[in-house]
Parts: sequence; structure tokens; C-alpha cells
Amino acid sequence: MRCGAVIDFRRWLCFRPKTNMRVANTYEDLLPGNLYHICNRSNNKENLFIEHENYLYFLHLWKKYISPVADTFAYSLPGNHFHFLIRIKEPYPLAYEDSGTTDTIVKPIVQRFSNLFNAYAKSFNKRYNRTGSLFQERFRRKIIDSDADLGEVIFYIHANAQRHGLIDDFRKYVHSSYSSLLPENATLLMRTEVMKWFGWKDAFIKHHELYRKALIDEKKFLEPLGDD
Repeated sequence: MRCGAVIDFRRWLCFRPKTNMRVANTYEDLLPGNLYHICNRSNNKENLFIEHENYLYFLHLWKKYISPVADTFAYSLPGNHFHFLIRIKEPYPLAYEDSGTTDTIVKPIVQRFSNLFNAYAKSFNKRYNRTGSLFQERFRRKIIDSDADLGEVIFYIHANAQRHGLIDDFRKYVHSSYSSLLPENATLLMRTEVMKWFGWKDAFIKHHELYRKALIDEKKFLEPLGDD
């Protein structure tokens, strides 16, 4: 990943795939060892998070259902959708192995995402006297297979709230991993690996500042585009 590299925002519009991207469809397997940009949104663009406790509960469920099978590098929870950068663990956790074929190995991973969405929706619907499906049926994922892609997708995830006009400086947005990656306190995020990708903390901060300046200069990326 080059310091000062041009950031191509369009490549990370998760719900507007481009032909030059390796985009996994919503039915493709999640394979051990692969990095994925995971994203999903609510039905009808309803808010997924209304109170601070909603964000905390979603992350609690993420830890319960997803952390056992995937490492998390970055995330953002901007209102009516979410973004995560994850790597499926390898070797595959023994507790979830089956007969050894690809199908029997990967099914529990997808099922754990389904369990997460169902658990959150059940709690959300009960709390706000709501009925019906909360999330879109299938979540999208993109395979990340180069250092340049890693940098861009982390930028994109962290700046997503500013891109959608929720805040004027994404570095102040508390519902993303940006502020969690900077301190030295304990975290479930893969902080050391993220910092190594960027060339450690100072470079991490500098790259994000470049992204913020690009967002300010390219105001069209702050306008609603019908994607996330």
C-alpha cells in the first residue's frame, strides 16, 4: 500500500458492484483464510440503530456469533447498514468441522451470520414494537486480495459515516473501529496486523487524513447514491 496513493471511492460502493472488482455474490462460500468486506443494510433503509445501546448489543452479538470463526480488522455502523472487514479463521475451528468437504465446512459460517441477524432483529422488534424482517435477506461480501485493496477498504469503512453526511469528520464517529484501533487498550480487533499494513500508527493516521481531505474535495461522495 503506497502512502499518498489515489483513493478510488467507487470501488467500495458495496451495493453497486463494478466489473473490475472481485465481488462474491450473496450465495458464495466464505472460505478459511480469505479476507472479505462484509456489508448489509436494513429493509427499506430503516434505521438499524436508534439508541447507543443498539450499537453495543449488535457488537455483543458479533462477538458471540462471528468472532469464533473470523478475525475482525475494521467496522462501521452508520445508521441503516454496516461494514466489516474480516478474515475467516484457519485452520477452521474444530468445533465447527464436519466431514471435511467444502460444503460442510462453510455452511456454519454463513449460518452464524444468519443467527446474528435473527437475534438482533428479534430484540430490536421487541424493543420498538416492530414486526417483520429487519435486514435484507442476504449479506454481500467482497474478496480482498491485494494490499492496495486492504488500504482502500479500511479507508472506505472508517469514512462511511462522513460519506453519508452523518458527521463532518469520520474520525469523531464513535460507532466505527477507527478510534478503537488507535489506543493501546485491549481489543478484539486485529490491531497489530492493521498497523503493520499501514506502516504503524503515524502512517495509519496520515492515510486516513488523506482520505478525509479527498472526501471534502469530492463532495459528491457525501450525497446519497442509493448504495452504502
